[in-house]
Amino acid sequence: MVELIAQADETGLAASGLACLDRCVPLFGSGVDEQVLRPLWANLAEGTAWGGALAGVRQALEPAEAADAAADPAAVLARRMLAAAPAERTAGALRTWADGCSAAALQIHRLLDATGEGVAPLVAAELRRQIRVLELLGASAPGGGLRQVLDVSTEGRRVLRAVVSRRARTAP
Repeated sequence: MVELIAQADETGLAASGLACLDRCVPLFGSGVDEQVLRPLWANLAEGTAWGGALAGVRQALEPAEAADAAADPAAVLARRMLAAAPAERTAGALRTWADGCSAAALQIHRLLDATGEGVAPLVAAELRRQIRVLELLGASAPGGGLRQVLDVSTEGRRVLRAVVSRRARTAP
């Protein structure tokens, strides 16, 4: 994973961090539109600056922050991923962000996996998704694998949504 992030170009780094954040959208609350990050994906595909889209996403998710009074550790990590997203798409800033998002997403999946044994299935699946995202981007022309990356991310978001939903139903 570390090697793949080190080899990724600017688009790959942005997509890697964004995909981690995208998979964690269910942690922002049940009222959040799961497509809230679409403007960032579109700007990434077009190769345009994403500072304005990022500001819009942060504003859209602000009300969800106020509703998170319970300070769920997994939700806090997801919010930190969003807060750390660089407004300027530079390789250095994106590398730091992608690396941080990777670690945070794995930690989120650790927190949500109830097995507590070795490498938990939820964590292993997240690691596979992260590797797949970087492989897809590394094997294609710039911007060419974004559709497949979004598909991988959407699948991971569905899994996390189910885990969050199950957790909410069984919470005391």
